[in-house]
Amino acid sequence: MTDAATSTPDQFEVVEEEDVSTRPGDGALARAAHQRDTTIGRWGPTSPSATQIGRARSPEEDVSENLRRLHDERHPATEGHGARQHRLEKLRITHALCNDLDVTPWQRDRALGVMVDLDLTAFGSQRAIEKVALVTIRHVVDDERERYLGLQDQEWLAGQSPERLEALYEQFTSITDEPHFEELAEKHGLEITNLNRLRRVLREQLDEQDLHGAVYGRNPYRDPNLPSADLRDSEEDVESRDERGAE
Repeated sequence: MTDAATSTPDQFEVVEEEDVSTRPGDGALARAAHQRDTTIGRWGPTSPSATQIGRARSPEEDVSENLRRLHDERHPATEGHGARQHRLEKLRITHALCNDLDVTPWQRDRALGVMVDLDLTAFGSQRAIEKVALVTIRHVVDDERERYLGLQDQEWLAGQSPERLEALYEQFTSITDEPHFEELAEKHGLEITNLNRLRRVLREQLDEQDLHGAVYGRNPYRDPNLPSADLRDSEEDVESRDERGAE
């Protein structure tokens, strides 16, 4: 028997690397590999229930009540998870549409404040988050533009001349007339008749749910042009720390 310590390099076989073939068809899946993948794939999940946590004892039986409560989000560990996810999804989609439409930060926060607490079931078959979000953004933007021109002050409008009223309404431009909003509305299956009908439903829900003054993360009765109180407090904390460091 030859000792491994006294072996010479000539005793080891040198294996040359094979060249990779680039001929047509060489990169195709081999028949044996395909048969092997097919055989193994038979043991994969074949139904949604197979991907759930836990398994039943037999195909005729169901999972335990504890696991069923977990899957149905009735377990204390997952209670309210679906509602939280729905709330976050409304915020995410509405925020993305506001950024895409390039609305002002105040208009964005107003739309978010309405959408985050709005019950979408009243919109029936049109309750998709994208559709209701576009209707809400249209309402918020048009409402602000109407208020800026004074078109919602009925007492003031009653004292204006017909020429003045015509000039005011000519100055008003709805967001529905902007090309990008029209593209988004068409993409999500909204026509002008649907927008008007859904806006009436939205106004009814704003009255019922008391969401007219809803603004996400802001005080609706505060001037948005003023610096936030949190910013002033943080600046005061920095100044106090600098003074203590100097002492």
